[in-house]
Amino acid sequence: MPETEEERWRRNFVELLQELRVAQTGVQILFAFLLILAFSSGFDRSDPFTKTVYLVALLSTAGATALIIAPVAVHRMLFRLGEKPQVVIYAHRMAYVGLMLVILAMVSAVMLASDAVIDRWAAVMIGVVTGLVFALLWIVLPLQRRRRAVRDLTEPDGWASVRGGERPPR
Repeated sequence: MPETEEERWRRNFVELLQELRVAQTGVQILFAFLLILAFSSGFDRSDPFTKTVYLVALLSTAGATALIIAPVAVHRMLFRLGEKPQVVIYAHRMAYVGLMLVILAMVSAVMLASDAVIDRWAAVMIGVVTGLVFALLWIVLPLQRRRRAVRDLTEPDGWASVRGGERPPR
């Protein structure tokens, strides 16, 4: 029996929360590390580049943490008010922006750590490569697949001709 629209929204929200649990743990660990780093001995003598990269990492991690946890707060505020579709839409948007901030946080954190152990130019290059890898895996490849899926759905008689007549479950 096909799911109702309400069941689909509920399932979408549960799936999103499961995804966010994975991201939340990593972001919170990174955030804790970055908070401690500022109080470690010698950090106050860091040069402006290091302090700037640190602040980018810290603030993007704080923003990612807020956005990744926000769907739970939105759900609590709108619980049992018949707003599940809006909750899912808001949560999706917050999660996406939060994940983009995770990319910035990871690039900054990798660059910060690399700068402590190797030449600055090499650390910057490692940061760039890290950003490219994240962008490829989290943005480029999913967008390519999304474009193909949308194209397949919008072609005349799309599923019948492209997928042997069966639509995937939603």
